[in-house]
Amino acid sequence: MEASIINARVQKHRDALRKAGLRPVQIWVPDTRRPGFAEECRRQSLAVAESDKADEQLERLMDETAADVDGWTE
Repeated sequence: MEASIINARVQKHRDALRKAGLRPVQIWVPDTRRPGFAEECRRQSLAVAESDKADEQLERLMDETAADVDGWTE
């Protein structure tokens, strides 16, 4: 398929999205393929879990919140 045909089709799609009230946004996210990414996620998760254990007020809040889910699936 010729590049100009693809470009025209993409532009038509983008124009339709803009007409629908949407706009393009560029966001930057962590590169999950980067060496050490999984290890850093694990390190941070363990640090958060440890800090949560030490925070009794947060533990109570989480327990109360988890108990108050009536009607969420209806």
